[in-house]
Amino acid sequence: MIILGSTSEVAQAFVEKALQEGEKFEKIYLFTSSKDTTERFARHIDVKFLQQAEVIELDLMKEIDYAQFENINSDLLFCAAGYLGEGTEEGLYDTRNTQRIIDINYSKLVPVINYFVQKFESRRSGTIIGLSSVAGDRGRQSNFIYGSAKAAFTAYLSGLRNYLFDKKIHVLTVKPGFMATKMTEGLPLNPKLTATPKQAAAYIFKAYKKQKNVVYVLPVWEIIMLIIRNIPEFIFKKLKL
Repeated sequence: MIILGSTSEVAQAFVEKALQEGEKFEKIYLFTSSKDTTERFARHIDVKFLQQAEVIELDLMKEIDYAQFENINSDLLFCAAGYLGEGTEEGLYDTRNTQRIIDINYSKLVPVINYFVQKFESRRSGTIIGLSSVAGDRGRQSNFIYGSAKAAFTAYLSGLRNYLFDKKIHVLTVKPGFMATKMTEGLPLNPKLTATPKQAAAYIFKAYKKQKNVVYVLPVWEIIMLIIRNIPEFIFKKLKL
């Protein structure tokens, strides 16, 4: 298994869920920009599950040497790389904030996934799981920079799913709503609409085994976003969302 964004609590919970369910991996490749933190997780799964893991440093904001990935192969890629950044109110005119949101969530991330897509394509097998966001379903004033990057990532995954279908490779798009993670710590989240990493991992694993195309976490978010997407623009533009 290849994990992009291995410090993500959801990614780590998914790894544990997969191993608990008896999934077998020759090796788990943990790509991360925080090597020390990820090495602790690698030791944890080694002790708990006797699962070999390799930690690989990957900083999307730096130049990437793809040659170091040449011998890495897997039938499952789980992408949880992401960056929330400052909301629109605080960060709209901070160019570094805007650039980092766009780069980590989309522009620097997609070439890395594409690199591994070539390997999947040559074997004509595998699954790619990408964590997008409900924020990408419609631009809202509170976070439209982040939302626009996630909208682009959602469109990318949709096109990738279409492109890889006849090559026997499945692509699953995951759209989490509110998540109780380090990234959202301190935000006023409604507990009834907020999933824990373990809950998210359970939904994602089930969708992975059933080869779903798109899954919302929690399912109530599918209803919420259906309503939000269908609010007429002349009304929507006046709302404080």
